[in-house]
Amino acid sequence: MLRSRRAARLLPFLVIPWLLLGAAPAAAEDPADLRSAAVLTAPGAPPVPEIAAESWVVADLDTGEVLAARDAHARLAPASTLKVLTALTLMPRIEPGRVLVPTPADVAVEGSKVGLVAGLGYPAAEVFGSLLMVSGNDSANVLASAVGGQAAAAELMNEQARKLGALDTHAVNPHGLDAEGQVSSAHDLAVIGRAAMAVPEFATHVATRRSSIGGPVGSPRIEINNKNKLLKDYPGALGIKNGFTSSARASFVGAAERDGRRLIVTVMKADPKVFDEAQKLLDWGFSAPDARPIATLGRGDEHGAGAVGTVVGGLDDLATTGPALAEGTGLPVTLAGFGLAAAALVAVSPRGATRPRPRPRRRPQASRTRSTPVRAR
Repeated sequence: MLRSRRAARLLPFLVIPWLLLGAAPAAAEDPADLRSAAVLTAPGAPPVPEIAAESWVVADLDTGEVLAARDAHARLAPASTLKVLTALTLMPRIEPGRVLVPTPADVAVEGSKVGLVAGLGYPAAEVFGSLLMVSGNDSANVLASAVGGQAAAAELMNEQARKLGALDTHAVNPHGLDAEGQVSSAHDLAVIGRAAMAVPEFATHVATRRSSIGGPVGSPRIEINNKNKLLKDYPGALGIKNGFTSSARASFVGAAERDGRRLIVTVMKADPKVFDEAQKLLDWGFSAPDARPIATLGRGDEHGAGAVGTVVGGLDDLATTGPALAEGTGLPVTLAGFGLAAAALVAVSPRGATRPRPRPRRRPQASRTRSTPVRAR
C-alpha cells in the first residue's frame, strides 16, 4: 500500500516529463543555431517587437518547439528563476505533509524571505508554496536542509538539469542568489520550466495568487501574495517565476494559454520591466499561430542533442529512492492542476504533419532589433 501511494504521487514526475520530452517532434533538418545574438524567427513570421533583454526564448509549452529566440544559450546568472529547478528537483524527494523545521542558519539569509521562524514546524507543501510564490530564500534553504544541505541540493539540481538536457545550467545554491559559477540560459530555463509545469503540484503553486503560511504559535497565519505580476495583468497566465539580483538583473519564466494554445517565454538580463517584455513576447507568439519552429527545446542543436534521452531512467530512480508518503498526506490537486496534467498528455502538435518543406536558410545578422529568418521545418 505504501509503495502504491508513493508511485501515485511520483507519476507526474515519471510519466508526464517523459511524454513532454520524448514525444516532441523531431528537430528541423537544419535547426537554428540558438547561440546566435541575432533575433531568430522562421521565414514569413511577423517581426518580433523590440526587446531590451540580453537573452530570451518563445516556445510552445506542449511541444517544446522554439518559435523565436535571441542568444538562447548565453550562460547568465539566473537569480530566483533557479527556484524552478529547485522545486522540480526536490518535490519528489520531500512529501507534502512532511514537517520541516527551519534552523537559525536556514532563515539567516539575505534577499527575499517569507519570514519562516526557526524552530517552528511547517508542512513541506507550505514551504514549496512560499518558495514559488514569494521567492523565499529562507524557504529554499529549509528545503535544501531536508535533503542534506545546500551543496547536496545543488548536486541533485545539476543532475536533474543534465537529465532534462539543460546543459548550460550549473547550480551552486538552491535560492539563486549570485554565486561564482552559478549560471543558466534562456533555453535551459524554458526546458526546466516546461518540465515543471507538467507536474500538477508545481503548476498549482505557481498559478496561486494568494495563500498563507503558518505563523508563530498564538499568531495568525501569514498571508502571502504571488510576486508574478503576469497572473494579475495577463489574461490566460499560468505562472511561473520571476527573479532579480543586482548582477543578474531581471529574469523571468512565464507561461500563458490562449485559444487552447500554451506558450512559455524566458527572459534573462532584462531591465526592471521584465514583465512588460514577457507580455510582448507572449503577444507575439499568440499572434503568430502558424509560425514555423526554428528548433526544439532540449534537442535539435548541438547543446541539447541526445541529452533528453536519459530523463526517463533518471526520474524512474526516484520511484525507489524517494521517501515514503505518510498516511493522509498530499497536496490537494485543483481542477486547474488536473487540466494542466491532461493537457501535458497531448504533447504532439497536429500541425507538424502538414508543414511545408523548409526554405533555404538565410544567414543570421547580428541585430537586436530585426528578426532574422532561419531555415525551419
